[in-house]
Amino acid sequence: MTASNYSLKVNRDLLDPNFESYRLSLDAIPTYNIELDAAVEEVKLKDTQYTLEHMRAFGMYNYLHLDPWYEDSVYFVDCKGRVLNLTVTLDTALGKPREVYRVAVESSQCEDRLCASLSLTSATWAALSDGSGRLYLLRTGKRGDSSHMKWEPLFNEDLGEPFTILHSVSHVQAGVHSMEVLLLRVQKDPEETKGSGYSVSLEWITVANTAGQGQEKKYEVKKRRVLRGKSVPHYAALEPKGKGLMLASEKPFVFTHVDGRPVEQPEPEPMEVEKTDPIYFWQQTTEDVTLCVRMPEGITKEGVQFRLTADNMTIGVQGFPPLLEGQLFASVDPEASAWIIKNDKSLEVTLQKRGEGPMWPELVMGDKRGEYVMSDEQAALIHERLTHLTSEDLNGNPDRDKPPCNSQELEDCDGFPEDSFSLTHFDEQSLKPTQVVNLGSHQYLFTVDANPSEMPCLCLRHDVDALVWQPRPDQPGNMWEHIATFNALGYVQASKRDKKFATCAPNFSYASLCECLRRAFIYRQPSPVETVLFNRKQGRQVGQVAKQQVASLDSDKPILGFRATNERLYILTSSNLFVLKVNNN
Repeated sequence: MTASNYSLKVNRDLLDPNFESYRLSLDAIPTYNIELDAAVEEVKLKDTQYTLEHMRAFGMYNYLHLDPWYEDSVYFVDCKGRVLNLTVTLDTALGKPREVYRVAVESSQCEDRLCASLSLTSATWAALSDGSGRLYLLRTGKRGDSSHMKWEPLFNEDLGEPFTILHSVSHVQAGVHSMEVLLLRVQKDPEETKGSGYSVSLEWITVANTAGQGQEKKYEVKKRRVLRGKSVPHYAALEPKGKGLMLASEKPFVFTHVDGRPVEQPEPEPMEVEKTDPIYFWQQTTEDVTLCVRMPEGITKEGVQFRLTADNMTIGVQGFPPLLEGQLFASVDPEASAWIIKNDKSLEVTLQKRGEGPMWPELVMGDKRGEYVMSDEQAALIHERLTHLTSEDLNGNPDRDKPPCNSQELEDCDGFPEDSFSLTHFDEQSLKPTQVVNLGSHQYLFTVDANPSEMPCLCLRHDVDALVWQPRPDQPGNMWEHIATFNALGYVQASKRDKKFATCAPNFSYASLCECLRRAFIYRQPSPVETVLFNRKQGRQVGQVAKQQVASLDSDKPILGFRATNERLYILTSSNLFVLKVNNN
């Protein structure tokens, strides 16, 4: 796996260290129920689709699709093969979903058929899969208009094994209109002998208009690229211009084929590599960090370049590139930190930690050029804590009454998230990762389209909070920007054992979770209170309150789709579409 070379930079101005909790509000949420003429086309997993990856990819599929280009417009496919749209302007005058396209009936006879999937590519294009391996690219016209025009297929081709569409984008370059579509398959893998016998395949397809000037438009597949991995990605999206791909997955992906030709894989690095001398040494206590950097002999304080903020540090020689620069693992107190020159050839820096806490695993995020020096006291303490691992007793577990765990009895879903869980940016030209973030400690929560002209945002758990990250592929130095925070949502969602879907409003005014049956939970951002409230324990006035609301649907059928707009929440079951009015204008 490619080593991590990038770290997510949290915007501390978007964090609220004084957040207390959500307060349950009993305010009624207006709920409107639309009965469907035909059932939603739910495709249940077969006996052969038994793996955790099948469940993640198809068993937990969101059958409801939100149009990010037009407000309060949702789509789904019913059992008759009809693509149906509901656009809401007035809640009290909801009409029936209207048909915009119909898939051929014979596609439903495929033996290994999956659920139909839809991706709204642009304001005037959409990509549709019938679940049997056929891809349709549809010219929709301006979907927000009231003309109710039917969608026109301009590309229709069988691409092999059944797939679902993860993402698609549309762009024009040098007068050529191209569409990039990302497909997901879970396939039998004869090389996978130790695991489930299946592997995950992502296919990135480029379809372009090949017609010359004055000729009728004709769209053809111009390029096909295949990536393989062992886990279904939590997040997968293409760059707006098709120049790259971003994946968040528990196990790594690599490009294996381009247009049917195998991609040469790099030789694995030898186990023994030439070790270079470290440019700095560091050690720490629970209170401070001491750093020693080698400098040119005879260095004076005027020749030292040193800058320190709460989160970043730069050390170097005036007139030369910095020797050490980057984000510190945790915050320090710049006022209580200091540096001195020792023996005219090294710089000793003392950094005061903001607060006593856990030991740092690294000094500067992603920098491997230093060497950590452990004190004798720390070494003795670690040795004492690990003594039980060298016990001569075969079962060194002090809880002797409890049987030891047999790892062979564990399922895939019982495992702890692996250290290989990462967020990776791939370059379209080199097919290699350019930026890799280790997400081992950050649980993936959901994906949301905040701005349709940009890549979808992903929401990750950081400590107890949920942080929303906007990909910026055109900014390599700040490729993922922290743009919003849902206080304590990471902690709250962990307690919802029956949670099926999670999402948030595109303007981040609220987040919402839904269970497999009936219930949805809404968590609003803190807002000013109209009356004076006091915290009795702390004896202070409360200026803002974050409300939590619970909606219970009048249905006993499983929830199949769940989407949020700035004003409404849409919940789809097999026979009903519920519209919840969450916010007013």
